[in-house]
Amino acid sequence: MDESKPAGPLRRGWTTGACATAAAKAAYLGWQTGDFPDPVEIALPGGARPAFALANSEPCDGGARVGVIKDAGDDPDVTHGALVVATIRDGAPGSGIKFRAGPGVGTVTRAGLPLPPGEPAINPVPRQMIRDNLEEAARSVCGTLDIEVEISIPGGEAIAQKTLNPRLGILGGLSILGTTGVVVPYSCSAWIHSIYRGIDVARAGGLDHVAGATGSTSERAVQILHDLPDHALIDMGDFAGGMLKYLRRNPVPRVTIAGGIAKMTKLGQGLLDLHSRSGAVDLVWLAERLAETGAEPSVVEASRSANTALEVLENAKSLALPLGDMVAQHAWRTAAKALRGAEIALEIAVFDRDGQLVGRMPFHPVA
Repeated sequence: MDESKPAGPLRRGWTTGACATAAAKAAYLGWQTGDFPDPVEIALPGGARPAFALANSEPCDGGARVGVIKDAGDDPDVTHGALVVATIRDGAPGSGIKFRAGPGVGTVTRAGLPLPPGEPAINPVPRQMIRDNLEEAARSVCGTLDIEVEISIPGGEAIAQKTLNPRLGILGGLSILGTTGVVVPYSCSAWIHSIYRGIDVARAGGLDHVAGATGSTSERAVQILHDLPDHALIDMGDFAGGMLKYLRRNPVPRVTIAGGIAKMTKLGQGLLDLHSRSGAVDLVWLAERLAETGAEPSVVEASRSANTALEVLENAKSLALPLGDMVAQHAWRTAAKALRGAEIALEIAVFDRDGQLVGRMPFHPVA
């Protein structure tokens, strides 16, 4: 996620689910009446009724096709500006509404997600939103609802490489998402939900070990350390608390938290949100940990005025002082509190900028 949040009030946007719903409703009405409503109004789960402009519309063999451009507002969403296309086709009598994944929309291939393997990655709430709006449209024109709804996103397969879909086993493109239809800028809800889905997929796949990392360097390092498959890696980022609390309710036997010295210092200080907005690295606290390693008082005092946690770590390494291990022990205590009551063995791994292991608290039960 881009952290350069713009100043001032932020403009909300629309989810891919809302855009797919608008495109599907307009395509249905165009197919049934020959007139494509532009803009088209839809009902969202919360009762709001926004209108969406059509990017294109056309009849097609046995139905109609409409595209709507996604506007994510001021949120740094990789699907902002994508064209979401719905194609409505006549279905077999008695078939009801059937969903299909068109080009750029993924297919579920692993258990643990809200949809079973083999299904198009159109999530349950967007499916219901599409159904509700198509039923409303059908009533207005006395039309049939034995139809096929195909959702596609041109270029979606390439965009999906910037998301967690491949790791979650959603192949071939993007997911159609959204629980409210509205994108709240910088809410981080999508990231938190991706953490949950990653854990669900790991559990459904029978994995006994997952690792959450604060960044790409520590993620690659912990994967090598334990020879973990991709779907054992949880894109935790700064949301240590979100991951740990979900694991407490949905445990995996072994959990590793991996990160650099600064983030792990913050975890050791007692912070579960590791973002800079939640607090800075406390160099006084870090100096106290250095003292615990047996460092000379002059070394401890000098570390209090260091520029960064990394500088303190490098000085400690040059003196063969196990600062990384000490930080890992304190980080373990914070994380273990969040997991209390779960049957989980927890490990903390601290890496430097080159991906070298510089501190570790080995697996130990938290219960």
